[in-house]
Amino acid sequence: MTRLHLIATCFLLCMGILLLTGFDSDHVFWAQWGRNGQHAGMVGVPGQPLNHKLADIIYDPFVPDEKAENLPVYGVSVLTAHYQATMSDDDDSFYMVQKSGTYPKCSPRGKWALGATCGPNAWNQLEWNVIRYEWKHEQAVPSWTYWTDWKPEPNASNFPLGFGGLIGWEPVFHPALVGRHLYVPGAGGTVWKVDKRTGRTESHVNPFAGMNIDPANTFVSGPLTADENGNIFYNVIELNTNGNPWQQNDVAGAWLAKVSPDDTSATVTFAVLIPNAPPGNATNCPGTFFNLNDNGASLPWPPTTPPMPPTQLCGSQRPGVNIAPAVGLDGTVYTVSVAHFDNMVTYLVAVNPDLTPKWAASMQHRLTDACGVLLPIAPQNVNDLPNSCRYGTTVGVDPTTNANGSATISDLYSSSPTVLPDGSVLFGVTDNYNYLRGHLLHFDGRGNYMNAYTFGFDSTPAVYRHDDTYSIVIKDNHGQASAYCSFNNPVCTPLPTASFLISQLDANLNVEWSFKNTTIDKNDPFGYEWCVNAPVVDGFGVVYAASEDGHIYSIPQGHHGVFKKPLQKIFLKESIFAAYTPLSIGADGKEYTQNDGHLFVLGW
Repeated sequence: MTRLHLIATCFLLCMGILLLTGFDSDHVFWAQWGRNGQHAGMVGVPGQPLNHKLADIIYDPFVPDEKAENLPVYGVSVLTAHYQATMSDDDDSFYMVQKSGTYPKCSPRGKWALGATCGPNAWNQLEWNVIRYEWKHEQAVPSWTYWTDWKPEPNASNFPLGFGGLIGWEPVFHPALVGRHLYVPGAGGTVWKVDKRTGRTESHVNPFAGMNIDPANTFVSGPLTADENGNIFYNVIELNTNGNPWQQNDVAGAWLAKVSPDDTSATVTFAVLIPNAPPGNATNCPGTFFNLNDNGASLPWPPTTPPMPPTQLCGSQRPGVNIAPAVGLDGTVYTVSVAHFDNMVTYLVAVNPDLTPKWAASMQHRLTDACGVLLPIAPQNVNDLPNSCRYGTTVGVDPTTNANGSATISDLYSSSPTVLPDGSVLFGVTDNYNYLRGHLLHFDGRGNYMNAYTFGFDSTPAVYRHDDTYSIVIKDNHGQASAYCSFNNPVCTPLPTASFLISQLDANLNVEWSFKNTTIDKNDPFGYEWCVNAPVVDGFGVVYAASEDGHIYSIPQGHHGVFKKPLQKIFLKESIFAAYTPLSIGADGKEYTQNDGHLFVLGW
């Protein structure tokens, strides 16, 4: 029996059991980012074969305009936006974002980068909605549309003044499903509680009622997360927009919020959760040698004079823009914090279910694999070796700081914590010397740092549970980029080759296997990167991931080394420089994936 026949047999058996027992319309199947509170990204049913595109739904009609606005900035047509994972019930219904309104075009295109109120600098003029779809006669039919007053944090780019802002990377809008309710992010840090069968508002929960905040500048930041008891957790940021809210002004407030099933709510500030973090006005936070402003003349780094980089203003602790809190099976809530002005001062934060602090683990100076490990140390009197560290450098240090490497948190990316079956926690970070790769950091349930894998860039890994253990699935792109600098200097030469993998790791972060995308063309001789930020695993351990070549791949288990062939692949829509997007699987095994602002549903 072939693997496809085996999948078909199991699928029919599973569906037969469901038909005999009946569907529970209040039972949620894919509830949120990463499917559940642990963000494990695995389902117990087999995925349907990738035979057909069962639906093609445009959820972001503004993609052509969004890509066109980026042409003057990047020189290429790039889609810089984050999108929700499709959520689904057991009763053949699913939920997806729908953007609407009129796109605020710039004239000329790209003028937003000069500070004009258009394009990404005016994305608050758009509207966000949720649509419920139901499968009827093999067609995805809209059931209702729910409008929300949620808005993303402001982009606030003005490059002539030195304000990068969010550089056009639109923050994610992401509701959560709990029982018969859909919880939808709202304005001012609020949440709308919606009857998912009718699309009608049941309540509007405001955890900040009576608090001295500015609702217009307070934002639900990142996806909502639901725990096993129906509680909702999410991050909130209050920005100060009297000047540039990202590079000029410190945050006005930052909270972890909780909404209970009975509509009671609570909040805790990040200042309480991380009491040992440097205060926002401290000026002793670590800097880099980029602060020297010598245009790379002192390369390779670290320079001998000065031996350490200057310090800088810290900024207050607050969540990353696109981070979804995770919840362990014991109820512990995990989120991630970063200093507003120094993205190297970061913490993995554990919180008790009642929002009292549990622990906060620094992610600073955890890495020891830069100079002499991932990067060569140059021989004496050699100052032009690509991607090298200076002769005499201490092995393991980050060349940009002359200290052990630190996790950096970027508001442009969408990594979220994953809680593993043993209670330990993973989080994908960037850093200063493993450009476009970063690291996947691993902490135990008490906040002790364990180890790291050398890829973590914009990725929430999936967990494959099997044989009384588990494995970790993550994209593993090796791009053609310089390691730590971009000056006009031979040290900053991009790597000569590239390789784009989906890798599976064991519980100790050792590679079990990797699948290499070998599709190439004359413009991309090294292949296409993986454009997935949250892969999924089905009940057979088959991995599903989206590639920049426009295909979705299903990758089977049972191999070692590098795969030569996937189980299947299906072409969706050409999408070079596509957004990183998540996948999900429905209770009937249909795959929900995205490409260029389209939601595609795949199956028989």
